[in-house]
Amino acid sequence: MQVSGSFWGRPQLVALNHAYSTESENSNKSVGRYPIPNKKDLPYDIVELMEEVEVKTGFLPNVFTAMSHRPAEFRAFFAYYNAIMNKETGNLNKADKELIIVATSIVNSCPYCVIAHGALHRIYSKKPTLADQVTVNWKLADLSARDLAMLEFALAICRAENITQEHFHKLEVHGFDREDAWDIAAISSFFAMSNRMAHFLDLRPNQEFYTMGRMPREKAETKSS
Repeated sequence: MQVSGSFWGRPQLVALNHAYSTESENSNKSVGRYPIPNKKDLPYDIVELMEEVEVKTGFLPNVFTAMSHRPAEFRAFFAYYNAIMNKETGNLNKADKELIIVATSIVNSCPYCVIAHGALHRIYSKKPTLADQVTVNWKLADLSARDLAMLEFALAICRAENITQEHFHKLEVHGFDREDAWDIAAISSFFAMSNRMAHFLDLRPNQEFYTMGRMPREKAETKSS
């Protein structure tokens, strides 16, 4: 460790090793740049959501911990996340949505979101290598023409390109309607913002994300027993 600069006048200790290392020596590092409130000091609804997620997944993703620094923004962030990611209408399934997030997060060089949502894509798609292929080069990944059209549109939104009728036409050819286009745009836009917040917060992926969905659950359980 070394002292480097200051944060609002206070000397800061900066780790010499890589921020995204999964070595055990980093397991006690803080989640990000801002202090994390004690659980007993958090509003009940936030604690309830965090506990629900932790029970469901077996661990608490660091984004929940980091965002709890600002309860009002925590609520707004996850309310919008829920609105776009858990809606039951439209032609996007859960794997589609996670793939959009992976592709968007690659453009924005966000390790937290690439790693976390790559893991979720593996689980929902049952394809343990596709998100990795997209991470390297989405145009060369084993994607269908439908998936390619979806990601092309998502990345046009992410890069703030001028959206034309041609963009919508390419989606329509593959069965996406105007409401689906909104869904793709909303996910890409929301996670472009999330990527930037993750950079700002120095948000690090949980170790658990790296191995999730790499092999069928029954094989993983047999291997670990």
